[in-house]
Amino acid sequence: MPERVLGVGVIGAGWMGHVHARAYARLPHHYPELGLRARLVAVADTVPARAEDFAARYAPDRIHADWAALLKDPGIDAVSVTAPNAYHRDMAVAAARAGKHQWIEKPVGLTAGDARAAAEAAARAGVQATVGFNYRNFPAVARARRLIAEGAIGTPAHARVTFLTDYAAHPSGALTWRFLRAQGGSGVLGDLASHGVDLLRFLLGDVERLVADTAVFVPHRPLTAPGGSHYTVVDAPGGPTGAVENEDYVCALLRTRGGVRVTLEAGRTEAGAQNAYGFVVQGGEGMVGWDFRRAGELTVSAGGDYRNQPAERVFPGPGDGEYARFQPGAGIVMSYDDTKVIEAAAFLRSIDEGAPYGPTLEDAVRAAEALEAMARSAADGTWVRL
Repeated sequence: MPERVLGVGVIGAGWMGHVHARAYARLPHHYPELGLRARLVAVADTVPARAEDFAARYAPDRIHADWAALLKDPGIDAVSVTAPNAYHRDMAVAAARAGKHQWIEKPVGLTAGDARAAAEAAARAGVQATVGFNYRNFPAVARARRLIAEGAIGTPAHARVTFLTDYAAHPSGALTWRFLRAQGGSGVLGDLASHGVDLLRFLLGDVERLVADTAVFVPHRPLTAPGGSHYTVVDAPGGPTGAVENEDYVCALLRTRGGVRVTLEAGRTEAGAQNAYGFVVQGGEGMVGWDFRRAGELTVSAGGDYRNQPAERVFPGPGDGEYARFQPGAGIVMSYDDTKVIEAAAFLRSIDEGAPYGPTLEDAVRAAEALEAMARSAADGTWVRL
């Protein structure tokens, strides 16, 4: 059967737009049997220099300054939405109405209502959609999920999920869109805690109730020209500043529907913590833990000896998730970009077969509902039931 070609467009030519473009290009290398091949048709971005740099690297047929014009392009069957969070809802709904399948970065808008609107629009239009919860794609995480499901650590009792990093630790870090509520929503909740909630749900199931506290640790930041990165540091002592409008930090206690107690902590101003993402799940007979910074390793203690039971370092390999697509034997670390190739493959498989694979818009809705519950709890100090 001849290979079908899927015309794709990327909305947002920043770093994540580049990640998506590279993932599409690598699909034939790792998934040669896919019934679809992605061809990059167009990119849209409001900053000309950014769009031109993207085009120089990936050679799309067309560049658009307006994302709505990209959606009218008859040569495009599917879109990657990698623009700032505030635009996700409008882009997703418009893409669905235009009959375009969607690969949308989390958190899919600013609110649970935004994510729900995107999900409903996709369902009405009959288009497929996947969401950028890529940490679940690491083979070590896949093995952890299997071990938990098989009872290797006994009945899960409690867990710790952490997403701590330092990108906003510098007090002269620029006041970009991520720090403004109208564009960046709930700050670190949507940015990092959304990944934490998805990992929690992937490993242990849905959240039943929670209580949370939040904080802003750097209340003012220097102003900068539009288009700057949230890694940008402004070297202008005494220059104009603006107020940070959303959360730098969140800490939550959660209880899953299965009765597992969980602590979840996410922060963006954590000096000394560079992408310190991961989890530990404690069961009645052992534990399993993963650190993104050592992505090719899993810490496992199992065997039912209870006291003095050793914790061993395990190297996931072929048979764990999609590892065999990338490497022939255990101990070869997979990258962040590799997990996005896995995500892209699930997206194209969804389109080819007409059924969802990988994280869905419903997963985005569930995560957003938990984040809103955290915000409500932080405001009044009470437990919130989902």
